[in-house]
Formats: sequence, structure tokens, C-alpha cells
Amino acid sequence: HYVYHPAWAARVLAKIRPKLHIDISSTLYFSTMVSAFVPTIFYDYRPAPLKELPGLECDRADLTKLPFKDSTVESISCMHTIEHIGLGRYGDPIDPEADLKSIRELQRVTAINGNIIFVVPIGKSKLVFNAHRIYSYSQVMEYFKGFKLEEFFLIPDNAFEKGPVVNAT
Repeated sequence: HYVYHPAWAARVLAKIRPKLHIDISSTLYFSTMVSAFVPTIFYDYRPAPLKELPGLECDRADLTKLPFKDSTVESISCMHTIEHIGLGRYGDPIDPEADLKSIRELQRVTAINGNIIFVVPIGKSKLVFNAHRIYSYSQVMEYFKGFKLEEFFLIPDNAFEKGPVVNAT
């Protein structure tokens, strides 16, 4: 999963070519690589101590209270992060609603006609204590009601045998 989803997201950014991309706590490998062709600011609850990479800035942010004005971010990603928010595993406060607050924050800051690149585990909905949440497809679609799904990139458990599925049914 952590090989395919950043590769997919980088291809999305190469296609849409935003003037600036904001990444919230996804893998640092993703932000460091895409900053080579799209100026990128990486935000995390625990800021990354990276220096001297042209096109990349790093800063601190709390995903439940993003430091941006409403409808101002053209391109934002949050990949394999939401499922961990509020569980305390990474030093964040315990908050059972933090994932939903974070999704609302992503929606709040995204500009009209902007893009959210969003990745979470999909399957039977459940909470794995102190680790992560798994969401059903219908939950994610409900959480982003009012937004248009441009592409659903499914990474099945057998992805190394069969590959990912673009626009899975």
C-alpha cells in the first residue's frame, strides 16, 4: 500500500500541476519527491527536520485545526493519516471524533474546484485500538458528500499479484 498510494498521488499531481501543493502528514517520501516538480509544503503534528530541498518547506500543523483560511488551498493531500488521528499513538490527544474533525478541516480549507488527495484503509469499518481505523467505501463517500470523486484508486490486498484497480466498482 505504501508503495502504490504515493506513486498514484504523484501521478495525480503531475497531471493537475497545482501552483502549490499542501501535504498534511503523509509519508515524507511523497512530499520530498513531488517537491521536485510541484512546490510543496509538508505539515505534520511533529514537524519534519528537513532542510535544503528546493521546492519543499516543512511546518507544524494540527489536522483538527488547520492554519489556513476557508476555501484557500488549491491542492491538498492527506494520505494514510486520518485513520490515526485522535488515537494518541503519535502524541496527539485522545479524541474519538478527531478523524471526522480532520475531514471537515480538509473540506473547509479546500478551494472551490480544488483537489483533495485522500487515502485511508477501506474495508469492513472498525477501530483497531491505538493503531488505526478502517473505513467502508460508503463512509468515505458520505464524509465527502458535496465533493466530486474524480478517481477511486483501490489497492487490494493482492496488489503485488494483480496490481491496483483504477476506478474500482
